Amino acid sequence: MTSSEAPNRPRPVRAGAGEPVEVRMTVNGTPVTVHVPARVTLADVLRDQLGLTGTHVGCEHGVCGMCTVLVDGEAARACLLFAVQLDQAEVVTVEGLGRPDELHPLQESFGRNHALQCGFCTPGFLMSSYDLLTHQPGVREQDLPQELSGVICRCTGYRNIVTAVREAQQAHPGGIPAPGNCARRALAGRGTGRSVVDEEPTGAPAEQSAAKAEIVLPEGEPTIAVDVATEVGVGQDQVWAVFDDVHRLARCLPGAELTEELGEDYYAGRARVSVGPIKLAFKGVAHIAEHDRAARRMRVLAQGRDTGGAQTQADILLRTEPAAEGGTRLHAEAKVYLTGRIAQFGRALAGDVSRHMFEQFAAAVSETATTGDAPQGRVKAPGAFRLLLRSLLGRLRRRSR
Repeated sequence: MTSSEAPNRPRPVRAGAGEPVEVRMTVNGTPVTVHVPARVTLADVLRDQLGLTGTHVGCEHGVCGMCTVLVDGEAARACLLFAVQLDQAEVVTVEGLGRPDELHPLQESFGRNHALQCGFCTPGFLMSSYDLLTHQPGVREQDLPQELSGVICRCTGYRNIVTAVREAQQAHPGGIPAPGNCARRALAGRGTGRSVVDEEPTGAPAEQSAAKAEIVLPEGEPTIAVDVATEVGVGQDQVWAVFDDVHRLARCLPGAELTEELGEDYYAGRARVSVGPIKLAFKGVAHIAEHDRAARRMRVLAQGRDTGGAQTQADILLRTEPAAEGGTRLHAEAKVYLTGRIAQFGRALAGDVSRHMFEQFAAAVSETATTGDAPQGRVKAPGAFRLLLRSLLGRLRRRSR
């Protein structure tokens, strides 16, 4: 048997709990490669890595059917499949079913019969219906409710859904048309803004390419907007002596470490954040987009990715102005975009975490500006207990004012 005749079988892989594994799939006709730990589900890869948010996640136990997709032509629950199980698999999501300007007959029928309800279960019903009419084109009308019972509509709009499926079946008695939106295209990860489509093989490690990627921030409102200020007991020139030295500046960032200079004011690094059971280790890149010592402004764009698929991007503006008694008032305005596990943080908690980390950063800058030496060792990111305690105290103080 030649290699070209070998069947597509998942290759055996031995990897640690957090160690990324390369997975190659074809998603909606586009070959993609992702690097994820073995614990990451197909649903998380589709939504967080590839930006295909049409696959909805409901119960995450395989009961509600919201996350139904096609894997090698068969309906499957994306929340019950680990991505590493799908090496070389062909996946079709609801985005691949039809184009905006030419919907699939099932999509047209759902719209025509008011079968969309709130819309959350619609992707699951569409993919389940497609699978049903593909494998059982002659399914009896009276059997449709039971055949479609694998997807739950919390709006209880089943009558219109069954009518829509029945109408599509009658319009195509010989079999429902194939998905009409499967072709090679760019699938942009939401957190990186860069294509994860397999290009022509270059032999370059994926991590190296990621470090050099241009930082493109998402459009729309950020997940968190932080606007904080604090005073440090040293003059502006001393503060900017720290800002002018990227290595000393990086040493002041809680949990962060500068690992490589990429040129043209781009820097690679890593950072650790821990809040309760959620422990994140980011690798990413930062770009100093503006460094105006005269205007006392510095703007930094940053993005990072955790091995579990969590992603963060930020647009940070640092400003200084003179404060009383020769000190410096340090301002930080940040727009932060989160996806993946880190987005599980509530906005209030995430805002508190960001503020406390800024206070740590300001204290480290003050110490460095005063002594001339960067902090010994990395500034540790705040622990879960300390964050929780400080958040509670901070809110109590604000309410008492």
